[in-house]
Amino acid sequence: MIYLFLGVGFLYTLSLVILSIGFRKLPVFTEKLLPEKTRFSIVIPFRNEAENLQGLLESLQKIKYPSHLFEVIFVDDASEDNSVKIIKQILEQNTGLEHFQIIKNERHSASPKKDAITAAITISKYEWILTTDADCTLPAAWLKAYDSFIQTNRTTLVAGPIVYKASTSIVEQFQKFDGLSLQLVTMGSFGLQNPILCNGANLAYRKEAFYSVQGFSENNHIASGDDIFILEKILKIAPKEVHFLKSKEAIVKTLPQRSGTDLINQRIRWTSKTAKQKSFFSKLLGMLVLLINFLILVGLIYCITKPYFLPYYLVFLIGKVLLDFYVITICNAFYRSKINLGTFLLSACIYPIATVIIVLGSLIGTYSWKGRKFEKQP
Repeated sequence: MIYLFLGVGFLYTLSLVILSIGFRKLPVFTEKLLPEKTRFSIVIPFRNEAENLQGLLESLQKIKYPSHLFEVIFVDDASEDNSVKIIKQILEQNTGLEHFQIIKNERHSASPKKDAITAAITISKYEWILTTDADCTLPAAWLKAYDSFIQTNRTTLVAGPIVYKASTSIVEQFQKFDGLSLQLVTMGSFGLQNPILCNGANLAYRKEAFYSVQGFSENNHIASGDDIFILEKILKIAPKEVHFLKSKEAIVKTLPQRSGTDLINQRIRWTSKTAKQKSFFSKLLGMLVLLINFLILVGLIYCITKPYFLPYYLVFLIGKVLLDFYVITICNAFYRSKINLGTFLLSACIYPIATVIIVLGSLIGTYSWKGRKFEKQP
């Protein structure tokens, strides 16, 4: 048992150290003073987002970029609340938003979001697709940052940073810490030139590349993964043209799930696509995260029957908590959000239990999301 804990702990530590090195290697992008040139079609699928759309719409109106160089396409995925009405009211009450429009989703697969994005791309006017979510707020210099990066780099896909806008509740703080760790993995893998993650709340790619890889075909039977699968496909055709825009001007803020149930369902949705990913390192890292959290739970029980193991278990547990805190601190140096040590430690206690529940849920494959029930797909 001791050797098992040592082996898993070593591999977990090695993986995070390597990713931390990659994070530091990824340079912070400084915007260049260039005339705006890139044309964007911003795609925003939504379903039952009445509570969140106001913040998104306000941030969209504050974007500092020539209106003739971008359009905004909202895709209504059969909303049952006032989402559509809210958007229409904003568009009617404000002049100069002629480049905003709402369309209805066209369902063709088991993935409503992929269908929504495809529907928007089909009618989009511009060469760059930029996706975000309805529960996000966007920085004013968002498009300018992307434009500057695209003009100064050879690019086909550009991923951007996100951060949770969390309250003090433990559920939301948990997501904040989890989000920071995922961002370190994302940026670290890009820094190592082996991207394994990105987030559709802040993701841009060339429309022609989307069609070149046949969009979401072969993956649209999986409800989630609109971001990861496009990343993997474009990596195959243009591995040197996939980048991460590490810029504070491009940070998108997203809202966390408010309840533990919604959080678990969201994470099951995310985790359900892991087995379908092509990246070996991504699968290995996922297995390590599951295994180390599983060992924390098993080790606690083992200590009850084998008291001699308690000192080894405490070293293992404290070492993991310190390593996770170190990783989150490194990533947070970029985002500069406040970290409360107490809520971090509480989140660290919850994390092993949540991880095992989420993985078991993803194996079962049934979960609810946005008022719909999804079943496991082969």
